Amino acid sequence: VLHFSCSNYWCNNYFYIEKQLIKCQIQVIGSSHPVTVTVGDDVILPCHLKPASDASAMTFEWARTDLKPRFVHVWHEGQDLHVNQHSAFKGRTSVDIRKLKNGDISLMLSRVKLSDRGTYRCYFPDLDKASAVQLVVGSASLPGVSLAGIDRSISGVVLQCESAGWYPEPELLWLDAEGNLLSAGPTDTLRGPDDLYTVSSRVTVEKRHSNNITCRVQQKDINRSRETHIHVPVSYLFFGLHTSGQRS
Repeated sequence: VLHFSCSNYWCNNYFYIEKQLIKCQIQVIGSSHPVTVTVGDDVILPCHLKPASDASAMTFEWARTDLKPRFVHVWHEGQDLHVNQHSAFKGRTSVDIRKLKNGDISLMLSRVKLSDRGTYRCYFPDLDKASAVQLVVGSASLPGVSLAGIDRSISGVVLQCESAGWYPEPELLWLDAEGNLLSAGPTDTLRGPDDLYTVSSRVTVEKRHSNNITCRVQQKDINRSRETHIHVPVSYLFFGLHTSGQRS
């Protein structure tokens, strides 16, 4: 029978090398695409270890380097560590403890604010490895449509559409009942001190147009839109209109 003898020096070095090799193999995976959310909703910022490894006994942090302190959420010695957490995130962050054993350290951020937008980093100090997740926070509201005037020269009415509280910057479109674009005046865009955008535009509706007109405000990059439908009865062309709102 052969017996393997290992001095403390060689054994310690062997296990150290083995540990370093394991560290080299582990990757921290975030999201290659921006995560989008609407103000007031909850969102999950994805991050996990590959191959799956138990993260419950590790130390990891979620951070934003543009903040001081940078810490959004810290896990240390099997529990949340709130000591240096940025005050803007108090009571709004958590990780699913059940998923940590599989290396999933995704961050739940609740009651999202516009100021939460930015790039988040999930980082393991012991592995010295990190990954990034970009959070895009959007805000939207239904557009309002009003009668802005009458153009008697063409027997038409001038409608105005306005919508406030948008982020990122949206575009405004006028459509007829078939979904065709209507020729309208330029869109006025105003960015307020809160970084939210207000957009407005006018269009002249003539008798030759369909009586059903839509004002749509949309953010194409994040597939968000709000629209208001306007019905202008022929008999009331100069006297009134009816509106209804829709979101998507």
